[in-house]
Amino acid sequence: MELLQTFQSLIALNQAELPYQYYERELMLPIDKEDIITVTGVRRCGKSTLLRLAANALLQSGVKKEQILMINFDDERLSSLSSEQLDTILQAYRDMYPQQTLKDVYMFFDEIQLVAGWELFVMRVYKHYCKHIYITGSTSKMLSGEMASALRGWPLEYKEQPLTFSEYMTFRQMTCDIYSEDGQAKLRALFKEYCQEGGFPKVVLTPEKSEKTKILQSYFNTMIFRDLMEHYEIKSSPAIVRYFLKRVMDNLTKPTSIHNIFNDLKSQGHKISKDTLYQWIEYACDIFLFYQVPRYTKSLVQENANMPKYYICDHGLRNAVLLPQSEDNGKILENIVFHTIYGSLGTEDRIFYYRGTGECDFVVQKGSQISLLAQVCWHLSDDDIDRELNGLIEASKFTGCENMLIITFDQETVMTREGISVKITPIWKCSKIIAQ
Repeated sequence: MELLQTFQSLIALNQAELPYQYYERELMLPIDKEDIITVTGVRRCGKSTLLRLAANALLQSGVKKEQILMINFDDERLSSLSSEQLDTILQAYRDMYPQQTLKDVYMFFDEIQLVAGWELFVMRVYKHYCKHIYITGSTSKMLSGEMASALRGWPLEYKEQPLTFSEYMTFRQMTCDIYSEDGQAKLRALFKEYCQEGGFPKVVLTPEKSEKTKILQSYFNTMIFRDLMEHYEIKSSPAIVRYFLKRVMDNLTKPTSIHNIFNDLKSQGHKISKDTLYQWIEYACDIFLFYQVPRYTKSLVQENANMPKYYICDHGLRNAVLLPQSEDNGKILENIVFHTIYGSLGTEDRIFYYRGTGECDFVVQKGSQISLLAQVCWHLSDDDIDRELNGLIEASKFTGCENMLIITFDQETVMTREGISVKITPIWKCSKIIAQ
């Protein structure tokens, strides 16, 4: 009886808060599909907020508050909950609304992965009672691949990331006219702040700079201890795991040699296998701490044989962990461009980098075609122009793509090389170009 009352209390409390007061995000969950909607992404990026924004949209569409059943399992009263007790949720709701049929209810299960065996309950509810189910979970327990396996291919998955620059402006309640000189000056200043603090929502909404750093460092510690070491049962020293992740962070935008990191650890007297380090970087990508970008080749064998690049989930997190002594504006900008491209991709699209005699930062494949070649340079000086253009032209000849772009902090022009036009555009104008 106590558990039933707890669930009824949680349902009632969430209904009383409707509509939720949150800033809108660019990603919005569908409210008209009969699917298990799942949301994945690095912890604290705003997955739970997406559920609440979907509940708001349902209210606006005419759904009644009593049709919203939302439970956050990250509640100390549910800490010892077993999968056998999950059915109490349905009993609790039926007792509250005996006239309401479950097929017309919208069920939101936030952090349900904290209950072992949750997937069997969700599948049973979906098959027999309700076709409107929304799920999120912390990446330490509910990874993208694991969800698909647990729910046997039923979920419709959405991936959330920390705030884009456009969302950052919304959270900061800033608007800028990109066509006026004053507006562009404001954009430049705001973008530099974004480069420093990143896009985790709580961090952006925290006014004190020192507190922002503490929050980000706490996120990193939680990722190490809960998402990696606890979830994957890593027995090595946390100091070694921390060192390894920081080395990958420091090498941002460059091909990363796990072999070199292995040799460094070995020279320091640490006994750890190279295979273990390869496992760790795979785990770090699984929890969305890093994203792997392979080298573009026309051979799958060669692609797998080349060192990949790794981009981090949030550049502000990197700043807080590494506390870089010198300006890393170029690396930060490239990381931001990566996420801008990544957010525009479909399920079959991919991102690569090109390296031959020259280099090209991003080769974007949409479907079976290479759709974009992009270089990133914070400030394109006279000394940089030949290198950046030559890398693009070489990549263009290799891939057959003539849609080329150089993304900068604030420069804008068009240059021609070997009869091919190359757009040079500032970062705040490139989102629509990339999405085309």
